[in-house]
Amino acid sequence: MSSSPVAASRIVRLILQDFRTYASLDLTVSRPLVALVGENGAGKTNVLEAISLFMPGRGLRRAELGEMARHDGPGSFAVSVTLDAPYGEHRLGTGIEHQGEGSRASRICRIDGMAASSPTAFAEFLRVVWLTPDLDALFRGPAGDRRRFLDRLVLAVDAEHGSRVNALERALRSRNRVLDENPDDRLWLDALEREVAELAIAVAAARRETVERLASLILETREEESPFPFATMGLEGDLDTLIATLPAVDAEDRYRAILRDSRSRDRAAGRTLVGPQASDLLVRHGPKDILANTASTGEQKALLIGLVLAHARLVASMSGIAPFVLLDEVAAHLDPRRRAGLYDALESLGGQVWMTGADPGLFAELWGQADLLQVSPGVIEPITIP
Repeated sequence: MSSSPVAASRIVRLILQDFRTYASLDLTVSRPLVALVGENGAGKTNVLEAISLFMPGRGLRRAELGEMARHDGPGSFAVSVTLDAPYGEHRLGTGIEHQGEGSRASRICRIDGMAASSPTAFAEFLRVVWLTPDLDALFRGPAGDRRRFLDRLVLAVDAEHGSRVNALERALRSRNRVLDENPDDRLWLDALEREVAELAIAVAAARRETVERLASLILETREEESPFPFATMGLEGDLDTLIATLPAVDAEDRYRAILRDSRSRDRAAGRTLVGPQASDLLVRHGPKDILANTASTGEQKALLIGLVLAHARLVASMSGIAPFVLLDEVAAHLDPRRRAGLYDALESLGGQVWMTGADPGLFAELWGQADLLQVSPGVIEPITIP
Protein backbone atom coordinates (compact mmCIF):
# COMPACT_ATOMS: atom_id res chain seq x y z
CA MET A 1 0.00 0.00 0.00
CA SER A 2 1.04 3.57 -0.64
CA SER A 3 2.86 5.27 2.20
CA SER A 4 2.60 8.73 0.66
CA PRO A 5 0.67 11.45 2.52
CA VAL A 6 -3.08 11.43 1.94
CA ALA A 7 -4.48 14.50 0.18
CA ALA A 8 -7.90 15.63 1.40
CA SER A 9 -9.92 17.72 -1.05
CA ARG A 10 -13.32 19.33 -0.68
CA ILE A 11 -15.94 20.34 -3.17
CA VAL A 12 -16.57 23.99 -2.39
CA ARG A 13 -18.85 24.69 -5.33
CA LEU A 14 -21.20 22.49 -7.34
CA ILE A 15 -22.89 23.75 -10.49
CA LEU A 16 -25.62 21.81 -12.29
CA GLN A 17 -27.15 22.83 -15.60
CA ASP A 18 -30.17 20.91 -16.95
CA PHE A 19 -29.24 17.87 -14.86
CA ARG A 20 -32.15 15.66 -13.76
CA THR A 21 -34.57 17.93 -11.84
CA TYR A 22 -32.21 20.92 -11.77
CA ALA A 23 -32.59 23.55 -14.48
CA SER A 24 -29.79 25.52 -12.85
CA LEU A 25 -28.05 25.12 -9.49
CA ASP A 26 -25.05 26.95 -8.07
CA LEU A 27 -24.31 25.47 -4.63
CA THR A 28 -21.53 26.56 -2.28
CA VAL A 29 -20.45 24.40 0.68
CA SER A 30 -17.58 24.73 3.13
CA ARG A 31 -17.51 21.77 5.52
CA PRO A 32 -16.21 18.20 5.25
CA LEU A 33 -19.71 16.85 6.03
CA VAL A 34 -22.66 17.81 3.84
CA ALA A 35 -26.18 16.61 4.68
CA LEU A 36 -29.00 16.98 2.14
CA VAL A 37 -32.47 16.84 3.71
CA GLY A 38 -35.75 16.63 1.83
CA GLU A 39 -38.77 14.55 0.94
CA ASN A 40 -38.52 11.58 -1.38
CA GLY A 41 -38.32 12.80 -4.96
CA ALA A 42 -37.02 16.23 -4.00
CA GLY A 43 -33.71 15.69 -5.83
CA LYS A 44 -31.27 14.67 -3.08
CA THR A 45 -29.95 11.59 -4.84
CA ASN A 46 -29.56 13.58 -8.06
CA VAL A 47 -26.86 15.64 -6.35
CA LEU A 48 -24.97 12.52 -5.29
CA GLU A 49 -25.31 11.10 -8.79
CA ALA A 50 -23.85 14.29 -10.27
CA ILE A 51 -20.76 13.96 -8.05
CA SER A 52 -20.44 10.26 -8.86
CA LEU A 53 -19.96 11.14 -12.55
CA PHE A 54 -16.40 12.16 -11.74
CA MET A 55 -15.55 8.47 -11.58
CA PRO A 56 -15.25 6.33 -14.72
CA GLY A 57 -18.54 4.62 -15.51
CA ARG A 58 -22.17 5.67 -15.46
CA GLY A 59 -22.49 6.92 -11.91
CA LEU A 60 -24.24 5.53 -8.87
CA ARG A 61 -27.51 4.82 -10.71
CA ARG A 62 -25.76 3.18 -13.67
CA ALA A 63 -28.02 5.22 -15.95
CA GLU A 64 -27.47 6.10 -19.58
CA LEU A 65 -26.10 9.61 -19.99
CA GLY A 66 -29.10 10.75 -21.99
CA GLU A 67 -31.41 9.85 -19.10
CA MET A 68 -29.66 12.40 -16.89
CA ALA A 69 -30.63 15.38 -19.04
CA ARG A 70 -33.51 17.37 -17.57
CA HIS A 71 -36.96 16.47 -18.86
CA ASP A 72 -38.18 19.24 -21.19
CA GLY A 73 -34.62 20.61 -21.26
CA PRO A 74 -32.43 21.04 -24.34
CA GLY A 75 -31.18 17.44 -24.23
CA SER A 76 -27.77 18.38 -22.84
CA PHE A 77 -26.49 18.73 -19.28
CA ALA A 78 -23.41 19.95 -17.45
CA VAL A 79 -21.97 19.21 -14.01
CA SER A 80 -19.08 21.20 -12.60
CA VAL A 81 -17.24 21.06 -9.28
CA THR A 82 -14.63 23.37 -7.83
CA LEU A 83 -12.16 21.46 -5.68
CA ASP A 84 -10.26 23.03 -2.82
CA ALA A 85 -7.22 20.75 -2.60
CA PRO A 86 -3.93 20.93 -0.70
CA TYR A 87 -2.15 21.50 -4.01
CA GLY A 88 -4.47 24.26 -5.24
CA GLU A 89 -7.94 24.86 -6.60
CA HIS A 90 -9.19 22.97 -9.63
CA ARG A 91 -12.40 22.93 -11.63
CA LEU A 92 -13.65 19.70 -13.12
CA GLY A 93 -16.57 19.43 -15.49
CA THR A 94 -18.49 16.77 -17.36
CA GLY A 95 -21.72 16.50 -19.32
CA ILE A 96 -23.18 15.85 -22.73
CA GLU A 97 -24.09 17.95 -25.74
CA HIS A 98 -27.35 17.45 -27.54
CA GLN A 99 -26.69 15.21 -30.54
CA GLY A 100 -30.09 15.27 -32.19
CA GLU A 101 -32.86 12.70 -32.29
CA GLY A 102 -31.63 9.11 -32.37
CA SER A 103 -27.97 10.00 -31.80
CA ARG A 104 -25.96 8.59 -28.94
CA ALA A 105 -24.92 11.16 -26.32
CA SER A 106 -21.23 12.04 -26.40
CA ARG A 107 -19.61 12.69 -23.04
CA ILE A 108 -17.46 15.75 -22.49
CA CYS A 109 -14.83 16.03 -19.75
CA ARG A 110 -12.84 19.11 -18.81
CA ILE A 111 -10.16 19.88 -16.25
CA ASP A 112 -9.47 23.55 -15.53
CA GLY A 113 -11.11 24.48 -18.82
CA MET A 114 -9.05 22.05 -20.92
CA ALA A 115 -10.55 19.02 -22.63
CA ALA A 116 -9.82 15.63 -21.04
CA SER A 117 -9.97 12.38 -22.96
CA SER A 118 -12.27 10.55 -20.52
CA PRO A 119 -13.46 10.49 -16.89
CA THR A 120 -10.37 8.40 -16.11
CA ALA A 121 -8.41 11.67 -16.11
CA PHE A 122 -10.35 12.85 -13.04
CA ALA A 123 -8.60 10.15 -10.96
CA GLU A 124 -5.59 12.44 -10.62
CA PHE A 125 -7.72 14.83 -8.55
CA LEU A 126 -10.40 12.82 -6.76
CA ARG A 127 -11.75 9.38 -5.97
CA VAL A 128 -15.36 8.58 -5.11
CA VAL A 129 -17.01 5.72 -3.18
CA TRP A 130 -20.71 5.38 -2.44
CA LEU A 131 -23.44 3.39 -0.77
CA THR A 132 -27.06 3.47 -1.94
CA PRO A 133 -30.24 1.63 -0.91
CA ASP A 134 -29.96 -0.48 -4.07
CA LEU A 135 -27.05 -2.29 -2.43
CA ASP A 136 -29.07 -3.41 0.60
CA ALA A 137 -29.76 -6.79 -1.06
CA LEU A 138 -26.18 -7.22 -2.27
CA PHE A 139 -25.40 -10.35 -0.25
CA ARG A 140 -28.74 -12.02 -1.04
CA GLY A 141 -28.89 -11.08 -4.72
CA PRO A 142 -27.35 -12.66 -7.83
CA ALA A 143 -23.60 -13.00 -8.31
CA GLY A 144 -23.70 -10.41 -11.10
CA ASP A 145 -24.60 -7.70 -8.58
CA ARG A 146 -21.60 -8.59 -6.44
CA ARG A 147 -19.29 -8.60 -9.49
CA ARG A 148 -20.44 -5.08 -10.40
CA PHE A 149 -19.94 -4.00 -6.79
CA LEU A 150 -16.46 -5.52 -6.77
CA ASP A 151 -15.54 -3.87 -10.07
CA ARG A 152 -16.50 -0.51 -8.58
CA LEU A 153 -14.26 -1.23 -5.60
CA VAL A 154 -11.41 -1.98 -7.99
CA LEU A 155 -12.18 1.06 -10.15
CA ALA A 156 -11.73 3.41 -7.20
CA VAL A 157 -8.09 2.32 -6.86
CA ASP A 158 -7.38 1.45 -10.51
CA ALA A 159 -8.97 3.92 -12.93
CA GLU A 160 -8.13 1.72 -15.95
CA HIS A 161 -10.07 -1.27 -14.64
CA GLY A 162 -13.34 -0.18 -16.23
CA SER A 163 -11.75 -0.03 -19.69
CA ARG A 164 -10.42 -3.57 -19.28
CA VAL A 165 -13.80 -4.88 -18.12
CA ASN A 166 -15.57 -3.23 -21.08
CA ALA A 167 -12.99 -4.60 -23.51
CA LEU A 168 -13.43 -8.09 -22.05
CA GLU A 169 -17.19 -7.89 -22.43
CA ARG A 170 -16.81 -6.89 -26.10
CA ALA A 171 -14.34 -9.70 -26.74
CA LEU A 172 -16.64 -12.26 -25.11
CA ARG A 173 -19.58 -11.07 -27.21
CA SER A 174 -17.46 -11.42 -30.35
CA ARG A 175 -16.44 -14.97 -29.39
CA ASN A 176 -20.03 -15.95 -28.63
CA ARG A 177 -21.16 -14.56 -31.99
CA VAL A 178 -18.48 -16.46 -33.92
CA LEU A 179 -19.29 -19.67 -32.04
CA ASP A 180 -22.89 -19.23 -33.10
CA GLU A 181 -22.34 -18.18 -36.71
CA ASN A 182 -18.94 -19.64 -37.72
CA PRO A 183 -18.02 -22.37 -35.21
CA ASP A 184 -15.54 -24.00 -37.61
CA ASP A 185 -13.46 -20.85 -38.12
CA ARG A 186 -10.61 -21.95 -35.86
CA LEU A 187 -8.20 -19.17 -36.81
CA TRP A 188 -10.73 -16.48 -35.94
CA LEU A 189 -11.62 -18.20 -32.68
CA ASP A 190 -7.94 -18.64 -31.79
CA ALA A 191 -7.38 -14.91 -32.23
CA LEU A 192 -10.45 -13.98 -30.20
CA GLU A 193 -9.59 -16.39 -27.41
CA ARG A 194 -6.07 -14.98 -27.21
CA GLU A 195 -7.61 -11.54 -26.63
CA VAL A 196 -10.20 -12.88 -24.18
CA ALA A 197 -7.55 -14.72 -22.16
CA GLU A 198 -5.27 -11.69 -21.90
CA LEU A 199 -8.07 -9.41 -20.75
CA ALA A 200 -9.66 -12.00 -18.47
CA ILE A 201 -6.44 -12.62 -16.55
CA ALA A 202 -5.89 -8.86 -16.16
CA VAL A 203 -9.44 -8.33 -14.86
CA ALA A 204 -9.33 -11.33 -12.52
CA ALA A 205 -5.89 -10.36 -11.19
CA ALA A 206 -7.02 -6.79 -10.45
CA ARG A 207 -10.07 -8.08 -8.60
CA ARG A 208 -7.98 -10.55 -6.61
CA GLU A 209 -5.43 -7.91 -5.62
CA THR A 210 -8.13 -5.52 -4.43
CA VAL A 211 -9.95 -8.23 -2.45
CA GLU A 212 -6.72 -9.36 -0.80
CA ARG A 213 -5.68 -5.82 0.09
CA LEU A 214 -9.12 -4.96 1.42
CA ALA A 215 -9.39 -8.17 3.44
CA SER A 216 -5.95 -7.54 4.91
CA LEU A 217 -6.79 -3.95 5.85
CA ILE A 218 -10.04 -5.05 7.48
CA LEU A 219 -8.28 -7.64 9.62
CA GLU A 220 -5.51 -5.22 10.59
CA THR A 221 -7.89 -2.43 11.65
CA ARG A 222 -10.89 -4.35 13.01
CA GLU A 223 -12.31 -3.30 16.36
CA GLU A 224 -14.31 -5.84 18.29
CA GLU A 225 -16.53 -3.14 19.80
CA SER A 226 -17.31 -1.47 16.48
CA PRO A 227 -21.03 -1.20 15.62
CA PHE A 228 -20.09 -2.36 12.13
CA PRO A 229 -18.90 -5.99 12.11
CA PHE A 230 -15.79 -6.80 10.12
CA ALA A 231 -16.06 -8.83 6.94
CA THR A 232 -13.89 -11.63 5.59
CA MET A 233 -13.76 -11.90 1.82
CA GLY A 234 -12.77 -14.19 -1.01
CA LEU A 235 -13.41 -14.93 -4.68
CA GLU A 236 -15.05 -18.06 -6.04
CA GLY A 237 -14.66 -19.20 -9.63
CA ASP A 238 -12.62 -21.50 -11.84
CA LEU A 239 -10.49 -18.66 -13.17
CA ASP A 240 -9.96 -17.27 -9.66
CA THR A 241 -8.57 -20.63 -8.60
CA LEU A 242 -6.33 -20.63 -11.66
CA ILE A 243 -4.71 -17.26 -11.01
CA ALA A 244 -4.30 -18.08 -7.32
CA THR A 245 -2.15 -21.10 -8.16
CA LEU A 246 -0.28 -20.14 -11.35
CA PRO A 247 1.85 -17.21 -12.58
CA ALA A 248 -0.10 -14.84 -14.84
CA VAL A 249 1.55 -16.05 -18.07
CA ASP A 250 0.85 -19.70 -17.27
CA ALA A 251 -2.71 -18.90 -16.16
CA GLU A 252 -3.32 -17.12 -19.46
CA ASP A 253 -2.09 -20.14 -21.45
CA ARG A 254 -4.20 -22.52 -19.36
CA TYR A 255 -7.32 -20.37 -19.72
CA ARG A 256 -6.84 -20.12 -23.47
CA ALA A 257 -6.74 -23.92 -23.61
CA ILE A 258 -9.92 -24.08 -21.51
CA LEU A 259 -11.66 -21.77 -23.96
CA ARG A 260 -10.52 -23.87 -26.93
CA ASP A 261 -11.70 -27.10 -25.33
CA SER A 262 -15.04 -25.59 -24.26
CA ARG A 263 -16.19 -24.28 -27.65
CA SER A 264 -18.92 -26.87 -28.16
CA ARG A 265 -20.25 -26.50 -24.63
CA ASP A 266 -20.16 -22.71 -24.79
CA ARG A 267 -21.89 -22.71 -28.17
CA ALA A 268 -24.67 -24.87 -26.78
CA ALA A 269 -25.01 -22.58 -23.75
CA GLY A 270 -24.91 -19.42 -25.86
CA ARG A 271 -22.26 -17.89 -23.59
CA THR A 272 -18.75 -18.41 -22.26
CA LEU A 273 -19.14 -20.44 -19.08
CA VAL A 274 -15.67 -20.06 -17.54
CA GLY A 275 -14.05 -16.71 -16.83
CA PRO A 276 -14.28 -13.58 -14.69
CA GLN A 277 -17.85 -13.12 -15.88
CA ALA A 278 -18.73 -16.21 -13.80
CA SER A 279 -16.88 -15.28 -10.59
CA ASP A 280 -18.55 -14.46 -7.29
CA LEU A 281 -17.50 -12.32 -4.36
CA LEU A 282 -17.96 -14.27 -1.13
CA VAL A 283 -18.40 -12.24 2.04
CA ARG A 284 -18.70 -13.59 5.57
CA HIS A 285 -19.80 -11.93 8.79
CA GLY A 286 -16.45 -12.02 10.58
CA PRO A 287 -17.45 -12.05 14.27
CA LYS A 288 -20.05 -14.79 13.72
CA ASP A 289 -18.15 -16.59 10.94
CA ILE A 290 -21.29 -17.05 8.86
CA LEU A 291 -22.03 -16.26 5.22
CA ALA A 292 -23.26 -12.69 4.87
CA ASN A 293 -26.45 -13.80 3.13
CA THR A 294 -27.47 -15.82 6.20
CA ALA A 295 -27.10 -12.89 8.61
CA SER A 296 -30.09 -10.80 9.65
CA THR A 297 -31.15 -7.82 7.55
CA GLY A 298 -29.74 -5.41 10.13
CA GLU A 299 -26.47 -7.33 10.34
CA GLN A 300 -26.14 -7.31 6.54
CA LYS A 301 -26.68 -3.54 6.46
CA ALA A 302 -24.07 -2.96 9.16
CA LEU A 303 -21.66 -5.34 7.45
CA LEU A 304 -22.06 -3.49 4.13
CA ILE A 305 -21.44 -0.11 5.78
CA GLY A 306 -18.31 -1.46 7.44
CA LEU A 307 -17.13 -2.81 4.11
CA VAL A 308 -17.62 0.53 2.34
CA LEU A 309 -15.85 2.41 5.14
CA ALA A 310 -12.92 0.00 4.92
CA HIS A 311 -12.85 0.44 1.16
CA ALA A 312 -12.64 4.22 1.60
CA ARG A 313 -9.60 3.72 3.83
CA LEU A 314 -8.05 1.40 1.24
CA VAL A 315 -8.59 3.97 -1.52
CA ALA A 316 -6.85 6.61 0.57
CA SER A 317 -3.97 4.26 1.33
CA MET A 318 -3.40 3.10 -2.24
CA SER A 319 -4.08 6.34 -4.14
CA GLY A 320 -2.90 8.93 -1.65
CA ILE A 321 -6.26 10.68 -2.07
CA ALA A 322 -8.96 10.64 0.63
CA PRO A 323 -12.08 9.72 -1.35
CA PHE A 324 -15.38 11.55 -1.46
CA VAL A 325 -17.98 9.35 0.24
CA LEU A 326 -21.58 9.46 -0.99
CA LEU A 327 -24.18 7.93 1.36
CA ASP A 328 -27.76 7.85 0.12
CA GLU A 329 -30.40 7.33 2.84
CA VAL A 330 -28.01 5.35 5.05
CA ALA A 331 -28.60 6.88 8.49
CA ALA A 332 -32.39 6.34 8.41
CA HIS A 333 -32.04 2.59 8.95
CA LEU A 334 -29.55 2.74 11.81
CA ASP A 335 -30.25 2.73 15.52
CA PRO A 336 -28.79 5.66 17.52
CA ARG A 337 -25.66 3.70 18.51
CA ARG A 338 -24.79 2.73 14.96
CA ARG A 339 -25.66 6.20 13.65
CA ALA A 340 -23.26 7.79 16.14
CA GLY A 341 -20.64 5.20 15.22
CA LEU A 342 -21.12 6.00 11.54
CA TYR A 343 -20.59 9.73 12.06
CA ASP A 344 -17.46 9.08 14.12
CA ALA A 345 -16.10 6.77 11.43
CA LEU A 346 -16.85 9.26 8.65
CA GLU A 347 -15.03 12.02 10.47
CA SER A 348 -11.92 9.86 10.75
CA LEU A 349 -11.79 9.15 6.99
CA GLY A 350 -10.46 12.61 6.19
CA GLY A 351 -12.41 13.07 2.95
CA GLN A 352 -15.59 15.00 2.27
CA VAL A 353 -18.85 13.13 2.89
CA TRP A 354 -22.20 13.87 1.22
CA MET A 355 -25.26 12.28 2.86
CA THR A 356 -28.99 12.33 2.23
CA GLY A 357 -32.00 11.81 4.49
CA ALA A 358 -35.67 12.69 4.68
CA ASP A 359 -35.65 13.60 8.38
CA PRO A 360 -33.45 16.50 9.56
CA GLY A 361 -33.41 14.89 13.00
CA LEU A 362 -31.09 12.21 11.61
CA PHE A 363 -28.36 14.83 11.42
CA ALA A 364 -29.12 16.71 14.65
CA GLU A 365 -25.84 15.66 16.25
CA LEU A 366 -23.95 17.10 13.28
CA TRP A 367 -25.28 20.63 13.74
CA GLY A 368 -22.31 22.94 13.84
CA GLN A 369 -20.11 20.32 12.17
CA ALA A 370 -21.84 19.90 8.80
CA ASP A 371 -23.42 21.92 6.03
CA LEU A 372 -27.12 21.09 6.50
CA LEU A 373 -29.11 21.79 3.35
CA GLN A 374 -32.83 21.67 2.60
CA VAL A 375 -33.63 20.18 -0.80
CA SER A 376 -36.84 21.07 -2.65
CA PRO A 377 -37.50 20.32 -6.33
CA GLY A 378 -34.82 22.24 -8.22
CA VAL A 379 -33.73 24.26 -5.17
CA ILE A 380 -31.21 23.75 -2.32
CA GLU A 381 -31.01 26.15 0.62
CA PRO A 382 -29.19 26.13 3.98
CA ILE A 383 -31.17 24.93 6.96
CA THR A 384 -31.43 27.50 9.74
CA ILE A 385 -30.40 25.84 12.97
CA PRO A 386 -32.61 26.86 15.92
